[in-house]
Amino acid sequence: MKTRFKAHIETHFPEMLQKPFLLACSGGVDSMVLWTLCRESGLDFEVAHCNFNLRGDDSTKDADFVTEMGIIWNQTIHVKQFNTVAYSASHKQSLQESARVLRYEWFADLLRERNLTFTITAHHADDQLETFLINLIRGTGLEGLTGIPAAAKGIRRPLLPFDREEILAYAHDTKTPWREDASNTEEKYLRNRLRQSVIPNLKKADSRVLGNFEKSLDFLKGSRALLGNHIAEVRDRVLEKEGEVVRFPLKALEQLSPLDPYLYELFRPYGFTDWQALRRLMDGISGKEIRSATHRLLRDRTALLLRPVQAQSQEIYQIYPQVSPNPSDLPMILSEVAHMEQAGKNVLYVDRETLKEGLQLRKWQKGDYFYPLGMSGRQKIAKYFKDHKFNLFEKEDQWILCSGDAIVWLVGHRPDERFKVTGQTKQILRLEWRG
Repeated sequence: MKTRFKAHIETHFPEMLQKPFLLACSGGVDSMVLWTLCRESGLDFEVAHCNFNLRGDDSTKDADFVTEMGIIWNQTIHVKQFNTVAYSASHKQSLQESARVLRYEWFADLLRERNLTFTITAHHADDQLETFLINLIRGTGLEGLTGIPAAAKGIRRPLLPFDREEILAYAHDTKTPWREDASNTEEKYLRNRLRQSVIPNLKKADSRVLGNFEKSLDFLKGSRALLGNHIAEVRDRVLEKEGEVVRFPLKALEQLSPLDPYLYELFRPYGFTDWQALRRLMDGISGKEIRSATHRLLRDRTALLLRPVQAQSQEIYQIYPQVSPNPSDLPMILSEVAHMEQAGKNVLYVDRETLKEGLQLRKWQKGDYFYPLGMSGRQKIAKYFKDHKFNLFEKEDQWILCSGDAIVWLVGHRPDERFKVTGQTKQILRLEWRG
């Protein structure tokens, strides 16, 4: 196994021979064999062990074991304890997901602090098959059937070509010590049931199962790459960028067939994986939206509009006569001018003497109304939005220039009649929107 391991990393992970790295070690047989292989190959690495405090004294004994082996083998060891239960409760995640997040966040911190280049883990061929079966049972797209990647951002998995029997045989041959995790035999976990019952029977049925499974994964990965290229072309063809908002015209989406898989692939990168919800959104009324952890997807009249989730600004800028909170943050420039020039979408001229309560800049609020320039009566801003077909994102982004309770300008759209420059105006203020 040692010879195959060295040949494997020389071909697929030459960086392991050249740069110092971090080895994640639980103390179990897989990670202890990986540690042994790396030691015997003369590689430059440090070892990290996570104590998630989920198994009482056994968790402590695992940490003590790894620490002791670090002393015996003269290896730099890092051990960290986590309050996984508290993290799980506060983040509303399962214990397994919480442990995964905590583990990889700490590994990333160690890489930076210790000037290491990547982390290696002891995932092997049986783990690949277990993960495939779990995803298959729970329901997944093609990406869930392509297995554990051999290399990802900051992670390398050099044991994926080796199965559990090889690893155990090597551990016995080299007298590599390890600790058994009692939770690996608990049948309440799906992975354990697959490991103890399903996969051994598959191997009995055909001893070539892991080798053939690896070939199938290669075919699936190739298909996934082809699909990814196609979806990238479709995405470029159907989407339209409008600043930070991405627009997917409904007519373009409706021409895709079969629609549901296209919806899944187009919106999955933004956290939307329920194509039934996406279809309902397409068929829904204008103004309806769904959210992922990172993005909002809005059903507009003729398109689905996508934008990142962001906090809505409640900032109020005092811009005249004094400026606050910070002049450098001010998205509007004021100047006194002798006469008016051509006004544009983002430029307004007002009669300074009409500004009895200075000028403030804020976001639109429900109930706001103004007297649109050229009209004799007042109009609610909400009615203006409806008449001019503003979508929800545009409403949320709309800034209002006001003087006290009176609106001076629906910024970038319509000024108020009451503040216009007339023949009797003595002082003119020019306002330019830079937001």
